[in-house]
Amino acid sequence: MLDDRCCHVSKVFTSSCEEESDWDCTSCQDELDNGSSKRPPEISKEDEQNRKKAPKLTNLGLHPQDGVDLPKDSEDQGQSHDSSYSQSLIHGIGRDNSISCLVRCIRSDYGSIASLSKNFRSLVRSGEIYRLRRMNGVIEHWIYFSCHLIEWQAFDPIRLRWMRLPRIIENEYVVFPDRESLAVGTELLVFTRDFMTSSNIIYKYSILTNSWTSGMEMNVPRCVFGSASLGEIAILAGGRDSQGHTLRSAEMYNSGTQQWQQLPDMHTPRNMCSAVFMDGKFYVIGGRIGVDELNRYRVLTCGEEFDLETRTWTIIPGMSPARGGGQETSAAAEAPPLVAVVNNELYAADHADMEVRKYDKKRKVWSTLGKLPERVASMNGWGMAFRACGDSLVVIGGPRTAGEGIIEINAWSPKEGGPPRWNLLGRRRSSNFVYNCAVMGC
Repeated sequence: MLDDRCCHVSKVFTSSCEEESDWDCTSCQDELDNGSSKRPPEISKEDEQNRKKAPKLTNLGLHPQDGVDLPKDSEDQGQSHDSSYSQSLIHGIGRDNSISCLVRCIRSDYGSIASLSKNFRSLVRSGEIYRLRRMNGVIEHWIYFSCHLIEWQAFDPIRLRWMRLPRIIENEYVVFPDRESLAVGTELLVFTRDFMTSSNIIYKYSILTNSWTSGMEMNVPRCVFGSASLGEIAILAGGRDSQGHTLRSAEMYNSGTQQWQQLPDMHTPRNMCSAVFMDGKFYVIGGRIGVDELNRYRVLTCGEEFDLETRTWTIIPGMSPARGGGQETSAAAEAPPLVAVVNNELYAADHADMEVRKYDKKRKVWSTLGKLPERVASMNGWGMAFRACGDSLVVIGGPRTAGEGIIEINAWSPKEGGPPRWNLLGRRRSSNFVYNCAVMGC
C-alpha cells in the first residue's frame, strides 16, 4: 500500500530476527521460521532442526475471535471505579498521553495490549487505534500473499515474523485461480469467481476480527482490473465483466464507510492492467483491449491519470514499461505490468531481463537501475510479486526447482542510491508461485 507523507514505525527493514517467545498479534498466528539475510542460499538440515525446535506461538494473548471477557475483579484490580479513570487507559498520564504512547507501539503488540482491559480491547478491536495512528502519521506495513488458492500468509518486516491467516473458505472449488487482491484500511479484499456460476465474489479479511466474510458487491462486478489504495480508500478501474467485455468504468471503495462510489469512465477500456497512487493521484498503467483481425489482443502502452479533485482522466502516452528480453510472447500469456510506487516515484520489474526500472515523470521515459534478486523466477511475470512496502521495494517469489519449493522476501530501499542491493528478509518452505500479494499499511 502506498503511504503518502506519513512517518513509519520502521523506515529501514533490518536483516536480524528478534528471538521473542511471547510475540502476539490480534489478527494472525505466528508460524514457522524467521528469515535472515545472513542465511545461505539453501535451507540446511540445521535450519530445519532449529525450526522444529522453535516454540509454536499460536495461543499467546487474546485473539479477536476468542470473544473472552477478562474477569471483572482482575480487570479492575487496583483501579478506582470512577469514569474518569476508566477513560484514562494508562493511569496517571491521562487518555491523550495514553493514546500518544499506544499509537507508536509496534502493531504486533496490540494483541497483548488488548488483553489488559476492556478499554484497551475496545480501542484495538474497534479499529480506533488504527484510525488514530493514521491521524498521527504512524504507518506500519505488513505483506499479505497467497501461494495457494484459499490460503493466505502475512509477513511482518519489522520483527521478521511469518503468520498464517484463517482459510478463506472451506470449499476450494469455489475460488478461481484468476483473481485480484487489494489491501485498504484494515481490510484485505480478494476478488474471485464462483466455479459453478462464474459470478463475481468478494472475500474480505479484517485484521480486527481475524476472519473472512463475503457478500460485498461493487457497482460493476469485474475481474482482471487495475487497483490501488491510499489510506482508507481504493480505486478499481477497467477489467472485464461477467460476459467478457472490456470495461472503461471505475469506482472507489471507502473502507471506513463500506461504500462504493461510481467514478467517471476512463478514455480507453482496458483489462489486465495495473494501477498505483502517486502524488495523490490514481494511475492506470498498460493492459490490453479486444482482438485484432488476427484474433490477437492489442497491448496498451499508455496510462491514464485520475485527479481526485477535478474527477478527470488524462491519457499519458508510453507510461507502461516496455517488455524486455526481445522474445515474442503472446499478450494473453503476459502478466500485467509489475509496478510499484515508493516515495512518489514509480518503479517497474522487468521479468524478462530481470531488471528494475524507474520512470522519469518529467521526461516520461523509463531507465534501468539494476537487477532483480537472482533467485526469483516467474512465468511471463506470473508467480512473482513486486510491491512497495513503506520506503522499500519488495520482491516475493522463489526459484523454479523440482521438489519442495522455497519462497523468499527480498527488499531494497531506493534511498540507498545506486543499483539495487537486495536484502533477504525471510525464507521458508512453500509453493514458490505467488498468486496474489498486497501490502497493508495501518
